[in-house]
Amino acid sequence: MKKIMTAAMAALLAAFLFCLPVMAEEKKAEETTGTVLEDGTYSAVFETDSSMFHVNETCDGRGILTVKDGEMTLHITLVSKSIVNLFCGLAEDAKKEGAELLEPTTDPVTYSDGMTEEVYGFDVPVPALDEEFDLALIGTKGKWYDHKVVVSDPQPMEEEAAE
Repeated sequence: MKKIMTAAMAALLAAFLFCLPVMAEEKKAEETTGTVLEDGTYSAVFETDSSMFHVNETCDGRGILTVKDGEMTLHITLVSKSIVNLFCGLAEDAKKEGAELLEPTTDPVTYSDGMTEEVYGFDVPVPALDEEFDLALIGTKGKWYDHKVVVSDPQPMEEEAAE
């Protein structure tokens, strides 16, 4: 009887140790995808599936995430004025009558060598953190392109830095 109990306890312990990493990953996934940020301003990572579509080098891969009443918007500063509109969704939907395009802002940037330039920026609605979503863009040549983007790693910003 003692051998049976010892074997059963060993099997139970092995099963628990085997499942522990899976349970930890599930908990981590719940924490990141279910994240609800307090209203405020954050710095957040903006990643895309393209080396041609990314934030300006002066921004270190990050944008300014604003949360108000549970809605998240990320302001990204791009590298030039060659992307003229963005669309939350797919390119085929952006071409449709009545599609709501994101209009650019003009953002001044100062590079490490002291050179300054004006580039386009956009306020992108963020449906969820750490989850890939579709963002289409159109450039100066008038062709729409589909991209996948992810917003992650929100870090609270101080009031002065946010402005």
